[in-house]
Amino acid sequence: MKEYKSKNIRNITLIGHGGSGKTSITESILFASGEITRLGKVEDGNTTSDFKPDEIERQISISAALMHCDWQNNKINIIDTPGYADFIGEVKCGLRVADCAVLVLKAVEGIEVGSDIVWKFADDASIPKSILINKCDNERSNFFEVFNQVKSSLTLNAVVVQYPVNQGINFDTVIDLLKMKQLVYERGGNGKYKIEDIPADKKAEAEKLFNEMVEMIAESDEGLMNKYFENGSLSAEEIQQGIQKGILKGSLVPVIPCGATANVNIAGFLDVVAEYFPSPAERNKIKAFKNGSEVDVEINEENDPALFVFKTLSESAIGELSFFKVYSGTIQHGLDLHNPKTNKFERTSQIYVLNGKHRKEVPHLFAGDLGAVVRLKDTHTNNTLVSKSLGVKFNEIEFPNPIIQFAVKSRAQGDEDKIANGFHTLHEEDPTFKMHFDPELSQTIITGQGELHLNLAAKKLKDKFGVEVDLIEPKIPYRETIKGVCADSEYKHKKQSGGRGQYGHVHLKIEPRKRGEGFEFDDSIVGGVVPGRFIPAVEKGLNDILLKGVLAGYKVVDVKVTLFDGTYHTVDSDEISFKIAAAQAFKKGFLEAKPCLLEPIQEVKITIPEEYMGDVMGDISSRRGKILGMDSSGKYQIIKALVPLAELFKYSTHLRSMTQGRGLYEMALSHYEEVPKEIEAKIIAAAEKEKEEA
Repeated sequence: MKEYKSKNIRNITLIGHGGSGKTSITESILFASGEITRLGKVEDGNTTSDFKPDEIERQISISAALMHCDWQNNKINIIDTPGYADFIGEVKCGLRVADCAVLVLKAVEGIEVGSDIVWKFADDASIPKSILINKCDNERSNFFEVFNQVKSSLTLNAVVVQYPVNQGINFDTVIDLLKMKQLVYERGGNGKYKIEDIPADKKAEAEKLFNEMVEMIAESDEGLMNKYFENGSLSAEEIQQGIQKGILKGSLVPVIPCGATANVNIAGFLDVVAEYFPSPAERNKIKAFKNGSEVDVEINEENDPALFVFKTLSESAIGELSFFKVYSGTIQHGLDLHNPKTNKFERTSQIYVLNGKHRKEVPHLFAGDLGAVVRLKDTHTNNTLVSKSLGVKFNEIEFPNPIIQFAVKSRAQGDEDKIANGFHTLHEEDPTFKMHFDPELSQTIITGQGELHLNLAAKKLKDKFGVEVDLIEPKIPYRETIKGVCADSEYKHKKQSGGRGQYGHVHLKIEPRKRGEGFEFDDSIVGGVVPGRFIPAVEKGLNDILLKGVLAGYKVVDVKVTLFDGTYHTVDSDEISFKIAAAQAFKKGFLEAKPCLLEPIQEVKITIPEEYMGDVMGDISSRRGKILGMDSSGKYQIIKALVPLAELFKYSTHLRSMTQGRGLYEMALSHYEEVPKEIEAKIIAAAEKEKEEA
């Protein structure tokens, strides 16, 4: 088997809005490089990277898929990521191990909301970037219009290195400014091209764009700038080195055209990847932690072994696989490596390279390479495996916060443990999927990035663990509080049934506190009218009733209770009596102190094209929302608002429907505020009905 050292590896991750053609580009790369012999299509459900039944059925990518090919004696690892917002965590995984992010844009639509989001992710990851403008073979495609959008909205460092000559349905010709040649592709999709001189009628435009490219290269490096001013030009070697250095440090972002479904200029793109994109060796070092301090780990195959697991895949067709990047040394079968997170050792079994679901065993992988290992026992996504002597831990991927939640209702009794274990396994595969049991609401809650995301999780639970559940609207964690004061709420608990009785008698003052200050208990007993040994029982009785609520069964917050008087019986008084008396006195006084319900208010940030502003703002108002302000990001508008959580169930789905899939949002808890009286009455009535039914 051919071996690839760090300097001969290129790791690229394809990112972009849904439908931009990432999967088709991946398929054409594999075909052009000879890894596959037949060009699959998304519509036919036979592409290499979209192999899951749900992906084939829905014609979208759901998981990041790892592929590889050989081009010009370099191993090019390709990660095809989903464009659908529900699976944005997969993009984070792919970018974590990429040495260059390739943003795929459509030659007609240009930059879309998803394009902006993933571009920001690539910026946050601090990795080199490139842009591939796909679908130049579509009607109304306009490469240079999209390029201008890139310059105005994404980066001023964008530079054309190849451009289409005859974009549109007959697209087959590209001018390569790096070679200053014309590439003419054969019809039929085989991806082959012949190199020609640039025709005389196209020479002037090519030279103009070539000079613009050289100026950009010179501006990105002080040494080259001096040579450019001295000589008025740069040599071919200086241009090559300038582009390589510029891409590596992010001062140049090469822009390239292609038509993936027709396999036009995929080979030209691969030429640029092999000749100009950085290798792991050129990126050289990665940050890690050792004994609490940040250190640099050199990407070198001669050092001690270390790898980072960036994705876990458990599919019946291929078994459980841990996708990893080798950051140091050489990874092979039979290594004993330490997991700093679990403090356990793992022994590596078979090492594989992948093309979708197809895997090939290899004896070892060198630093910088991507691969997969089977059957790790206690290692999951975001874990480091490292030799004990090296002893480092790599930074974990930061996944986005959830934007939607459902409650889980089991269809069969006794499945609770199976549900918990199954969802725990799914979380280990996909950290953007989370589950927790809310004791306050007595519901199991699952959260994620969209309705489809959570529906597929429930489907996996059935397919893999044999447990069926329904996803229902979760209860809202309302809070109860007061606005007035009850100066004296008295309750005497007295029970006599032969023998020793029960006796507890308290006087409480109940008053409100500022929002967020919580509960305060004040013992103001004087003269021992309530003995000190019963005071903790009074406080415990209050804490119990605070958790159960008074109005509608929700937790009580932001109240102060003062115990200032009471009586006791030398024989009949005990802790239970005072606990009951305190709870009943609180209930009585709470209802006299202007009680009210509070609801959670979410801070929402919505990103949409400008044409949907009116609809979205009107919708926010209909959900009792308050607009905080607006901002712009390129051609997109950002709306910030406060909206009650009760009005946001399935909002991600509604927003996508309202904006034709081009709107995105994120939310986080802001604060609690009072529920309007007419809504409060309905909540209390529903709680009473539920209590009666129970």
